[in-house]
Amino acid sequence: MLSRRSVLLAAVAANVAAVAPASAAGPQPFNDAAFAEAQKAGKPIFVAIHAPWCPICKAQTPILAELMADSRFKDLLYFTIDFDSQKDLVRRFGARMQSTLISFKGASEQGRSVGDTNRQSIAALLNKVL
Repeated sequence: MLSRRSVLLAAVAANVAAVAPASAAGPQPFNDAAFAEAQKAGKPIFVAIHAPWCPICKAQTPILAELMADSRFKDLLYFTIDFDSQKDLVRRFGARMQSTLISFKGASEQGRSVGDTNRQSIAALLNKVL
């Protein structure tokens, strides 16, 4: 049985997928094995810690969808973590609140922002890993 949160997350993911072209890197739920493999390979990685009830997260979603549609970010792995249901991962990444965005180049964290809804500064955070 699906919870209301699961249905809401699926709806948000579907909306983001509809906005971004098929060739763009889309968000995917955090996966330990894929994250570790990408770190080992030195790939660019982006982690977004969101909550469905968060107004800042809702403002970040279309900005991230637009940026991920840019061909510059086609190789960027984009993971999402649910602030409410994945507390172990929230702690692991040292996030104190939802709307936390973290960029990695391989195993090295390159940048982090919290509560940012400015397109230019979010783009700058993503550009750090290219």
